Amino acid sequence: MLTTSTYLAGCQCPRRLWQRSFALDLAADDAGGDDAWRAVDAEIGRRARALFRGGVLVDEAATHDDVVELTRALVADPSVGAIFAGAFVHDGVRVRVDVLERLTDGRWGLRQVRTGLGVRDDHLHGAAVQRFVLEGSGIRTPSVEILHLARTYVRGDGDVDWPRLFARTDVSTEVACILAGVPARVAALGRVLALDAPPIVEPGEHCFGRHACEFWAHCTREKRADWVHRLRGRPFATLRAAGIANVGDIPDDFELSPVQRRIRDALQRNAEAVGPELAAALAACGPPAVYMDFETTNAAIPLYPGTSPYQRVPFQWSLHELDAAGVLRHREFLADARRDPRREFAERLLEALANGREPVIVYSDFEASVLRELAAAFPDLAPPLDALGARLVDLLPVVRDHLYHPAFGGSFSLKRVVPALVEGFGYADLADVADGGSASSAILRLASGDLDAAEELRLRRALLAYCARDTLALVELHRALRARAVGARPVS
Repeated sequence: MLTTSTYLAGCQCPRRLWQRSFALDLAADDAGGDDAWRAVDAEIGRRARALFRGGVLVDEAATHDDVVELTRALVADPSVGAIFAGAFVHDGVRVRVDVLERLTDGRWGLRQVRTGLGVRDDHLHGAAVQRFVLEGSGIRTPSVEILHLARTYVRGDGDVDWPRLFARTDVSTEVACILAGVPARVAALGRVLALDAPPIVEPGEHCFGRHACEFWAHCTREKRADWVHRLRGRPFATLRAAGIANVGDIPDDFELSPVQRRIRDALQRNAEAVGPELAAALAACGPPAVYMDFETTNAAIPLYPGTSPYQRVPFQWSLHELDAAGVLRHREFLADARRDPRREFAERLLEALANGREPVIVYSDFEASVLRELAAAFPDLAPPLDALGARLVDLLPVVRDHLYHPAFGGSFSLKRVVPALVEGFGYADLADVADGGSASSAILRLASGDLDAAEELRLRRALLAYCARDTLALVELHRALRARAVGARPVS
C-alpha cells in the first residue's frame, strides 16, 4: 500500500517509489538519517501535541489495522479533543495523521507537524493525500494547517517557550486545489507498485529535489565517467533531449561555459585539464599562509539564549599555519557545547590570528559568512572580525575556474577534489565524525549533557581530528595546485 512518505517519493520519481517499497537494500548506507536529528524530530512532535487540549495519542506499537480501529473509536468519542498519530486507510493508501483536531458540527482539522521554518510544496502534497484518505474514510476536514517552527522565535534566558516556537499556517485553500489531482496520482502510483520490476527512469535533476534520492548511487552505477550529467547545470536537459548521453558526443558548436568546456576536455582525454591562468589565480595565496576551517551546528530547537531555530552557531575551528620556511604548525579550538560558544569562538580565533598579515585560505564562502554573522552578533568584535574577513582567500573558485580531474565526478567539493589531486589523502579512517553533518550531530549530542565522560571525550577527539583533517586538506590542495601551476605533469 501507499503511505504518505511513499506517495511523496512516487511524486518525485516512480522508480524511487518502487525501490523504496521492494528494494530498500539498494539505498545508500546513510539514507536512514542520524539518531541525533531523529531525536530532535521526535521532541518537536511531542511538544507540538501540547498545543491541543484533550488530545489522545494512539498506541504506536500496535499493528496498523488495530490502530485504525482505535482511531475510529476515538473519532466517535466526543470527549476527545484531538487525536495524535491516528491511522486511516482508503483506496490503497494508509496514513498516520500527526494531529486531527476536533472542530464543530462533526468536522475536523488536519494538522501536520513539520520541523522546517515554513511551508514547502511537499508539505502541501503530503497534506493533500492525507486529506484524500480522511475524506474517503468519512472524516470531513475542511481546515488544514501546517505547524512549523517560527522563523521569528528567539530563545530567552530560560527554557524554550514551546508555544511560541511553533507557527500555524493555514493551507486549506492550497491543499483543496491539489486534492482534485490526488485520485489519479494514487491510481498511477498503485500501478507502479503492481510492477514486477522498477520502471525505467533516466536519472537527472529530479533526483535532487527537496529530498535527494537515496538510490542515486545505485541508479547511476553503470553511467560512464563522461556521462553528460557530470557537466552539471543547464546543458544536461538540453543534451538529453537531443539524445546525447556522453560528453564525447557533444557537438563542437554546442554552447558551454568555460568551466564546462574544461570538464569536457578532461573527460574526453580521461586526464586532468589545467587552465593557463592557474598560476595567476594563486598569486594571492602565499605561502606563508594560514589554512582555516569552521564547524557549525544549526539546531532546530535553539540550544542557547539569543538564538533562533536553525540559526548557525560556530563551535569549532582549526588552523594550519605554514611559514615562509615551510614549517607547518596546527592550532585548534573546540567549545564546551553546553553553553553558547560564539563569543569565545570569536575571541580565541582573533587571538590566534591577531598579529598575522598572511592570507587565510578557505574553501567556499562559508567561513566569510560565519565571520559576518559573528560581527553582527558582537559589535565590539566587528572591526577585527571584518579585518580577518578581508584576509580570506577562497580556493574553491580557483579550482573550479582553472582545473578539472575526471575523479571529481562532476563535484567540486573538498572531499572529492583533494583525494583526486593528492594521492593517499582521504577521510575513510575517521570513524565517528567524517563530514560536516556528523560533526553537527556530534555537537548536538554534546550539548544535551546526557553523555558520560568517556563518550564525551571520544566525541570531542573525533571532532578535533575531523576539523584538523579539513585544514590539512587545504594545505595539501594548495601544494598540489602550486605544483601544477609551475608546469608539473598532469596526473591522469
